[in-house]
Amino acid sequence: MAQPMEPTTVIRRPIVTEKATASSDVANTYSFEVDRRATKTQIKHAIQALFHVRVVAVRTANRKGEHRGFKYGVVQLPTVKRAFVRVHSEDKIELI
Repeated sequence: MAQPMEPTTVIRRPIVTEKATASSDVANTYSFEVDRRATKTQIKHAIQALFHVRVVAVRTANRKGEHRGFKYGVVQLPTVKRAFVRVHSEDKIELI
């Protein structure tokens, strides 16, 4: 069984892009970068504790870090886990 994690450890930062903002307006879905070890249940509890909203669904995606070339060689950027959280239609999360 997964160890309990603090909500501030689970959620790293919100993802504020044009696509994510449009998704929050239309589908009431918000995007967050989360700890790679976090489960969907831990993400749900962390969002509810931090933002005081009702979470309807959580989807996750692991994004493999891409390779970037620099003058001193090729470096692989870190792999990140993203969570797409849909909240109840009456609730909103103010990110800015």
